[in-house]
Amino acid sequence: MPPKAAQKKPPSAKHAKKAAIKNAFAIEPISAFYIFLFANLVAAAFAPIQDCDETFNYWEPTHYLSHGYGLQTWEYSPDYAIRSWLYIAFHAIPGNLRRLFPRSTKTAEFYFVRYILAMGCAFCQTLMWRSICLALNPRVGLFFIMALIFSPGNFHSSAAYLPSSFAMYMAMLGAAAFMNWRGGLKTSQGMFWFAVGGVFGWPFAIALCAPFVAEECFFAFFSDKERFFEAFLRLLRGVVATLLLIFFDGVINTFFYKKIEVASYNIVKYNIFSSTGGPELYGTEPWDFYFKNLALNFNIWFVLALLSLPIFFLQKLFTKSTETFQSGLRTVVFLTPFYMWLAIFTLQPHKEERFMYPAYPFLALNAALALHLVLGAFGNADPKSLIGKIPAKLKLFVVAAALLLSADIGLARIWGLYQAYSAPLSVYSPLAEIGGRGDNVCFGKDWYRFPSSYFLPRDMHAKFIRSEFRGLLPGEFSEARTGFGFWSGTWLPTIGLNDRNEEDLGKYVDLKSCVFLVDTQYPEQQKALGWTPPPNEPDYVADTEHWKEVKCVPFLDAASTPFLARALWVPDWDIIPQRFRRKWGRHCLLERKR
Repeated sequence: MPPKAAQKKPPSAKHAKKAAIKNAFAIEPISAFYIFLFANLVAAAFAPIQDCDETFNYWEPTHYLSHGYGLQTWEYSPDYAIRSWLYIAFHAIPGNLRRLFPRSTKTAEFYFVRYILAMGCAFCQTLMWRSICLALNPRVGLFFIMALIFSPGNFHSSAAYLPSSFAMYMAMLGAAAFMNWRGGLKTSQGMFWFAVGGVFGWPFAIALCAPFVAEECFFAFFSDKERFFEAFLRLLRGVVATLLLIFFDGVINTFFYKKIEVASYNIVKYNIFSSTGGPELYGTEPWDFYFKNLALNFNIWFVLALLSLPIFFLQKLFTKSTETFQSGLRTVVFLTPFYMWLAIFTLQPHKEERFMYPAYPFLALNAALALHLVLGAFGNADPKSLIGKIPAKLKLFVVAAALLLSADIGLARIWGLYQAYSAPLSVYSPLAEIGGRGDNVCFGKDWYRFPSSYFLPRDMHAKFIRSEFRGLLPGEFSEARTGFGFWSGTWLPTIGLNDRNEEDLGKYVDLKSCVFLVDTQYPEQQKALGWTPPPNEPDYVADTEHWKEVKCVPFLDAASTPFLARALWVPDWDIIPQRFRRKWGRHCLLERKR
């Protein structure tokens, strides 16, 4: 007898639910993770250090925990204690684990930590992308990916060792929890992740949680008593979790500082209530600083992000929609964090690019949703209208060309930044062959380009010689081994550190004590009529009587280069006029002649 045909069983409810979730994604979640991971690993391997705070406030304390010495800023003085040692310890652990693998060097530790950050960022990006697909639309998720992976902003922030980057990671986890209502509301979980980013990273980033918490409170207010009580419990659990995180952070910092310190409170107190000048001591910028910066780092995506809320309201006003009030309000909540963050920090006199990092995912979300709405309006236009008469293929061509141009501009800026400013990450490699144990590597005018002691082998120490800079330079963690516990440099009294950015002459060493010296030479500037070097910044590269070149790497002469060539990569082709091309200096490692 022929075999009986197998009877198909009806799909179970659980299987149907899985199938529905799978259909909510335009690509597989693991594919999205790999896309994010590739972009982030490129950043980890090649991105220059954008901000000297990353070196002196994070890499150097980590180097101290791992290797027993490093440079110390006033923020880590027990007199001020505005930085969390728990955040540093998190990063010291993977760096130390790298020593268990073959070919372990300090530079390998540096890049291993960066790769871990890149992977963590990719994981957080994937979870937020997943929630966007489930809560909004798979097409919005695809645009979210595109807005991030081709942006110079992601290139800067994804693998940066900065609290603002860590806060960005946690903001993505928090947003993912708040946005995804499948399986119930996750308010306490979302609050927890925002609190992790704020307490362990950057306290101000907790503000990004406000629109989501306000949404919870709004719906709770108009609910019955039972749902109101459930919402209250969710919020209470989130508050309790935040207090527990503050307590845990305080315990760790008390161990390091040897006195009770809550670093997150201290940094808020300094930035908002300081009587010594606060962050304005380190420079102020005009109101449009972030608008220019975000336009450079996100190009068309930034414009779309700014227009996202007006586009949404216009779409609600002029098109018929089956969307409920709750769904529309949720969309407004999703769009609010970016606007709120941009407004808050635009009003602050002291501005830095890294302050925008926590808002980057929300910028990408706003831009992705705006583009989705615009394409929806174009695709569903009345055939009798002007837009409706445009052929579908022409519409597709225009959109594809705009996205391709945006990606090209982003990649041109990424490559341009790497080519222009990556010299400090490569110029120290000869030290592994020619450096002696304990040699001093000195820095004058280029002190802020030092990538960290991870690039100095054999216990070499970074030292400073006097330049024209008149602010406060970092000191050194005490290497004394005294008292209970380890790392006594974290709690021993410091000398010459202050929160007023006042110069301390004790930070300088005599030039004769320098075995190596790092300096940048700018030939284009020296061609200017009547050019003379500043009194404390001679051209050490040209001083061949006392110094010899070990390695020199091209470094962009920003002062002599036109704006477009600074902003984007411009090839050095003969057909391009000189006035549009990049001008180059040389970032050099010099060795004292014996």
